[in-house]
Amino acid sequence: MLRLIASHPHFTLAAAVSESRGGDGITEVFPHLTGAFDGVSFAKPADWMNRLESGTKLALFSAAPHGASAAVVAEALEAASRRNLDVHVVDCSADFRYADAGRYQEVYGSEHQAPQLLGDFSCAVPEHSAEISSRHIGHPGCFATAILLAAIPLADAGLASGPVFVTAVTGSTGSGRAAQAGTHHPERHSNLYAYKPLSHRHAPELEALTEKATGVRVAFHFVPHSGPFTRGIYATLQAALPGGAPAGAVADAFRNYYERAPFVRIMDGQPKLKNVVASNYCHIGIAQANGVAVVTSAIDNLVKGAAGGAMQWMNRLWSLPESAGLISPATGWS
Repeated sequence: MLRLIASHPHFTLAAAVSESRGGDGITEVFPHLTGAFDGVSFAKPADWMNRLESGTKLALFSAAPHGASAAVVAEALEAASRRNLDVHVVDCSADFRYADAGRYQEVYGSEHQAPQLLGDFSCAVPEHSAEISSRHIGHPGCFATAILLAAIPLADAGLASGPVFVTAVTGSTGSGRAAQAGTHHPERHSNLYAYKPLSHRHAPELEALTEKATGVRVAFHFVPHSGPFTRGIYATLQAALPGGAPAGAVADAFRNYYERAPFVRIMDGQPKLKNVVASNYCHIGIAQANGVAVVTSAIDNLVKGAAGGAMQWMNRLWSLPESAGLISPATGWS
């Protein structure tokens, strides 16, 4: 998120807030940001808003963990109200992805910390919501983003007959920066394995957001995998087509659906992960044969699946060009 803000044409950094690193220099924690935030330190939660003048327009991004973000956002919004700040929030955690506190508790196993705010948030992938129906946004998860970009045009066109079967492989950054067994290099390097088959917590999110966007209930049979790379998600969806679906129907549906989507590219062949890494683009490949559709989707989990998608939403909340600060291409040979 800081990398994107550094080159954004309309946003400037007012504060990067950290409970654990407050007072430390940004470039000490993230040396790759040298040159962008030299001499700027992380602010502590208690004092950062005092830097802002009354009436300031504030774009507030939350990258706090699931279960912690809601309380952080609630406290920030209360302080912003006292200081008469004009604020929009985009939350990258799961805390505002469900409109119902009971459903959130059912999926995540803990009580929601700010249920009074749920009505002020909506959740969707930016490409799937033409209108903004709330003041604040809860951004979908990275797996959900990659899969929904490949699934919703199918459902919207009535081309998903029955359940959708999903295999998706994620890089090690999908689990965050903290060291853990699943991201430990000797475990992850040259390795590939499935985890939480048919029980991953993004599955209910997929079903809820698909129905919200299309009015169609679709069952997802989702098997996530950990891959031997750092960043990116590659998702493969398979779905039976309804009888009589003509050849080319799937490709036509996708091209029509994403005709005006600046960050979605429908490929002539199949996408490759390196062609999207470090960018906000999604590359989609399509195959159709023998009454079956296969759709592949490649994104960068940290950009399109998190910070970049959040920036897309924030641009729209402030009536800025949706692609502002997001048009940098992929690194390609990284």
